[in-house]
Amino acid sequence: MEKIRETDALEPVALMCRGEHAKAAREFLTRVGDKWSILLVVMLARAPGHRARFSELQRLVDGISQRMLTTTLRNLQRDGFVKRESFPEIPPRVEYELTDLGLSLLKPMEHLVQWIGSNWPAIKEARAEFDEVSDSA
Repeated sequence: MEKIRETDALEPVALMCRGEHAKAAREFLTRVGDKWSILLVVMLARAPGHRARFSELQRLVDGISQRMLTTTLRNLQRDGFVKRESFPEIPPRVEYELTDLGLSLLKPMEHLVQWIGSNWPAIKEARAEFDEVSDSA
């Protein structure tokens, strides 16, 4: 087996496996890799002005509870992907908007979604083969 070289084209990815880079990568992937964050970023990106009310987001994201929507939006806000604006009205109105940082996440997400679309059949086939071997073992 050939030794991995530091000058390899995958060096930026390899750096994510060590030290502070690894911690940052894990924290980021934990945040955007959860069940709801990416869906909320996409829904906000599709909303007029990249902005939507809490109730609109809850309607748009099938299966998300009010508690999980609140938690996910707070996490996205904490990381700077979303900003929250509260209006002193009766009933209270709260809107969420993608920040420039949140918008910048859309391009890499688009590439990932394209990769998934291109490779999903191979992934499903690999799973089926694995399950067949595992079931017969």
